[in-house]
Amino acid sequence: MLSNVRAIVFDLDDTLCGYWDASKAAMRTAFAQHGPPGVDVEDMVKHWAKAFREFSPTLKKTGLYEVYLKQGEPTRTEQMRRTLAQMGIEDEDRAQALSEAYARERNANLKLFPDAIQVLDFCKGKYKLGLLTNGPADIQRQEVAATGIESYFDGIFIEGEMGRGKPLLEVFRHVEATLGSTPETTLMVGNSYAHDVRPALGAGWRAVWIRRPSDVPPSADGTAKPESKPEDGPEPTMTLGALAPLLEAIS
Repeated sequence: MLSNVRAIVFDLDDTLCGYWDASKAAMRTAFAQHGPPGVDVEDMVKHWAKAFREFSPTLKKTGLYEVYLKQGEPTRTEQMRRTLAQMGIEDEDRAQALSEAYARERNANLKLFPDAIQVLDFCKGKYKLGLLTNGPADIQRQEVAATGIESYFDGIFIEGEMGRGKPLLEVFRHVEATLGSTPETTLMVGNSYAHDVRPALGAGWRAVWIRRPSDVPPSADGTAKPESKPEDGPEPTMTLGALAPLLEAIS
């Protein structure tokens, strides 16, 4: 099923490293340290999630997207302002403190999944390797540095540096051209059906969907489950619950 693969492109967050887990832990620590006195941490998490669901869709409509591409701090702090506003609080110093604590703790909690290095070690030298990730340029570079994986890749493609990101077809074509691969010989490995799997299949690539039970963003409500494939969506080439089984599929 995965024969004739010459290039493998990995997503970063929640494919190679546990970004959502780090984010959730960081949020709770930041709220415990700098939240308003007497406010329950879990209540603040709910306010944060509601504020995020309202704020995130507006980025490209308000001009903040261009800021977000380069630096995570302005939109991260604005998110904290909006979280406090959900509670009827206007406190710029507290919003700044929450933002700084969240960023610090998120970086401290970010870890590669246990099988990530095993898979990268196996693939290095056998395939052209790419890292394709959405997010601000500074934050994604920090993650790459913190996890120590830069040397594995022949190309690192970051939304904030390219000025555009997944799921745009032009992004996948740019990755192909840079790695010197073709659609038929390129494999995408990612945790997001909407941003990794579906657009990769649409580009003529094959796609492995990594679906873990923990893959629920902190912005989701309490009943949310990991992302599901839409009824009209094409089937992934393969669906796996971890990275390690990929080795058998490409061996």
